[in-house]
Amino acid sequence: MNTKTTKITTHPSHTKQCHPERSRGAKLETQNLCWYAIYTKPRFEKKVDKVLTEAGYEVCLPLMSTIRQWSDRKKKVQVPLIPSYVFVKMAEKQLQALFEFTGVVGVLKHLKKPAVVQDYEIENLKIMCQHPDAVEAVGGAEFEPGTPIQIMQGPMIGLYGDCIEIKGKQRVLVSVKNMGLAFVLDVPLSYIEPVNNSAKMSC
Repeated sequence: MNTKTTKITTHPSHTKQCHPERSRGAKLETQNLCWYAIYTKPRFEKKVDKVLTEAGYEVCLPLMSTIRQWSDRKKKVQVPLIPSYVFVKMAEKQLQALFEFTGVVGVLKHLKKPAVVQDYEIENLKIMCQHPDAVEAVGGAEFEPGTPIQIMQGPMIGLYGDCIEIKGKQRVLVSVKNMGLAFVLDVPLSYIEPVNNSAKMSC
């Protein structure tokens, strides 16, 4: 029986977590760019990440570094944090062009329109990937909205979330709202400050 331990990280080729726009390849708009979640074929995330990056798109692919143990050996493997999705920053009107690339299946939608993933949500993923021991994935679990906060001190400074109570303990909930994803963090309350939700919106 296999057992595994999981650590969140980012694609090893993404030294800055996401690829900057390239001058060659796709002709990209310089204004009104937002992040979108692109749905891929199963196990095509890295291939789509590679071809879109080479085409000039700004792509972000968070990965989990997982230690899998068999009876005779252990092996570290990297799998997507969010299976079958990569994030691409571009103009909405350009999304149709992505279907020309092998492995791209669709675009995540909300209310029948392409769902925008906010800049701060992408930044949250980057920060959490650097500190996996403090992060607990809770999938699509639903929680009552808490007090909007930002972490102002410590290793996860800059991260946005909500201060909520779980089993009598104050914790920080971080979510990617349009994807039904949620993570819970243990952070000293002295590190956080309330914020206005409108301050973190970008698109």
